[in-house]
Amino acid sequence: MSEGTLFDKVWDLHTVGVLPSGQTQLLIGLHLIHEVTSPQAFAMLKERGLKVLYPQRTVATVDHIVPTDNQARPFADPLAEEMIQVLEDNCTEHGIPFHKIGSGKQGIVHVIAPEQGLTQPGMTIACGDSHTSTHGAFGAIAFGIGTSQVRDVLASQTLALAKLKVRKVEVNGTLQPGVYAKDVILHIIRTLGVNGGVGYAYEFAGTTFTQMSMEERMTVCNMAIEGGARCGYVNPDAITFAYLQDREGVPQGANWEKAVSWWQSLCSEADAVYDDVVVFEAATISPTVTWGITPGQGIGIDEVIPTLDRFIAADQPIAAEAYQYMDLQPGQPIQGTKVDVCFIGSCTNGRLSDLREAAQFAKGRQVAAGVKAFVVPGSEQVKQQAEAEGLHEIFQEAGFEWREPGCSMCLAMNPDKLQGRQLSASSSNRNFKGRQGSASGRTLLMSPAMVVAAAVNGTVADVRTLLPSAD
Repeated sequence: MSEGTLFDKVWDLHTVGVLPSGQTQLLIGLHLIHEVTSPQAFAMLKERGLKVLYPQRTVATVDHIVPTDNQARPFADPLAEEMIQVLEDNCTEHGIPFHKIGSGKQGIVHVIAPEQGLTQPGMTIACGDSHTSTHGAFGAIAFGIGTSQVRDVLASQTLALAKLKVRKVEVNGTLQPGVYAKDVILHIIRTLGVNGGVGYAYEFAGTTFTQMSMEERMTVCNMAIEGGARCGYVNPDAITFAYLQDREGVPQGANWEKAVSWWQSLCSEADAVYDDVVVFEAATISPTVTWGITPGQGIGIDEVIPTLDRFIAADQPIAAEAYQYMDLQPGQPIQGTKVDVCFIGSCTNGRLSDLREAAQFAKGRQVAAGVKAFVVPGSEQVKQQAEAEGLHEIFQEAGFEWREPGCSMCLAMNPDKLQGRQLSASSSNRNFKGRQGSASGRTLLMSPAMVVAAAVNGTVADVRTLLPSAD
């Protein structure tokens, strides 16, 4: 088993005890909730006559079901209105901080917690959402949990979990122009597989990650779950501390220096023992696009869709299923595939740096005829900052719709949905069948910059052709 890693240190610090099952009872430092997975959990508490044990350690927002075109209450969808009302009522009853629409702090749960300084190194974090692994970018250990576990955290502030193994995923070197954090994680998942991380925490390390901004690290950790890992993290460093300093939720004054010193002590030791180590070279990574129905079915933009004999026997059935569902042929180039909808947003790629980079490629260009393209900021703060920089005007002039914050088409539990067999170029995190709202809709995952390239070409395209030197 691993020794001396950040994961081991944080796990040990939060261990309450070992249960008869062999699982660890782990204290959860921060619990994030939203309107979809919490109502049932609160109902379970009520049935048992229980209260929220530490309401000050829980923070609520709304993101999954909120419309992004018109957020006036009551919502047009009565179920969505009911869900948000139930969350509001429960937060009031139990004294839980709630970031409602119009508060200036509402947004996708995995965007607002870091930007408010709630996410910090050394924490254990849980949320009823798969992509809670995002928060590991700060050197936290963050888990997505189910509704019954949301109940457990509300009632006891603990979780029963089996300790994970730790795999060091090392990427070294400088990324080529037009290659982004999203390409890095898609390349890792493509190589290790969607089940390759089962039973593991992924420690992302190497010079490529030390060069990344916090928002880029969040993108990578966000999709660790798509590679089967229960969580992913990056050791905190000067970039982490610079991002956090002076944010609302972090220690201030003399306590700041104490916090930084403690956070530094949590980093994996130079002689840490890992259960597995894999190494990648940044120079070998190109803009990457998924072609199939899992995040592991990805290829470089200049590659062709792999033939069946390229897969191991166990993976051939889902590859064959993907060919049929996506209406793509083995040996066919992914470049040039016609797109219908182009979506920039989500907890993976809806932050300010994502919008800045996308706007750089949208400026002075036009969305192709027949393509619906829209941009959804990850939070009210992101939207405000983007508008202060004029990014919304760049997108609108190019033919993109500029929306209100929310999860939007990432999972389509709101009005933003694909129609019929539409094909989407998406900066989100999952390309499962029906993921974006249509039972027959198709999704290609890519970076926000690549989404812009697809939007202006009307087909899947290489964003590197839009770089200034390529004009």
